[in-house]
Amino acid sequence: MNNALDGKVALVTGGGRGIGAAVALRLAEEGADVALTFQQNQRRADGVVDQIKAVGRMAIAMQVDSSDPAAVVGAVDRVVGELGRLDILVNNAGAFLLGPLEQLSLEEFEQTVAVNVRAPFVAAQAAVRHMRAGGRVINIGSNAAERAVFPGFALYAMSKTTLIGLTKALGRELGGRAITVNLVNPGATDTELNPADGPNADTINGFTALGHFAEPSDVAATVAFLAGPGGRYITGATVNVDGGFTI
Repeated sequence: MNNALDGKVALVTGGGRGIGAAVALRLAEEGADVALTFQQNQRRADGVVDQIKAVGRMAIAMQVDSSDPAAVVGAVDRVVGELGRLDILVNNAGAFLLGPLEQLSLEEFEQTVAVNVRAPFVAAQAAVRHMRAGGRVINIGSNAAERAVFPGFALYAMSKTTLIGLTKALGRELGGRAITVNLVNPGATDTELNPADGPNADTINGFTALGHFAEPSDVAATVAFLAGPGGRYITGATVNVDGGFTI
């Protein structure tokens, strides 16, 4: 156990599984109390909460539709109300809708933008009202924002590229308040949605320099560093955790 985040409170959106769950647990292991949002699977989210409590930290799970701005703001306010403060926001919840350009519907466009673009903006807007000096906003993007090697990623890549501009602009705006804002772009990561032994894994591995998928804990370690004392002089930055996919 590392106490680098002792006394801090973190909110991880989409923290019920995959990268989000790994981030939530790592922040707890570093000393933070952690709130997480999930969309559907209460049992799985409760399992993450149990793991956080097992390392001696407070935890709550909230069922939130990230496409609903009011629900996102409500989640932020609930964290402050129940855990007393908010120091770290990790915008991890995402929509992953793929398809040929001419087949993507307007509804799919609106859903993707609502979850991947509007929700991080709204969450950050709500969170910084409560943050003190030393606060952290960490957005989770995608290597697809920097390198598109497969067809069908136009909508998803567009939405994640938007986070680069948001991160830079907020980093500049909030710097005077000693709040940092950074972007972590994971590459292929071994999760339920994209398993390291999946049908396209060999092709994906071939695009990386290291030749294999990341573990969720690899992404979580980077987030934890940016959230901790070591990240105090890093802001507006994009950190690629992608095994060299974008080099």
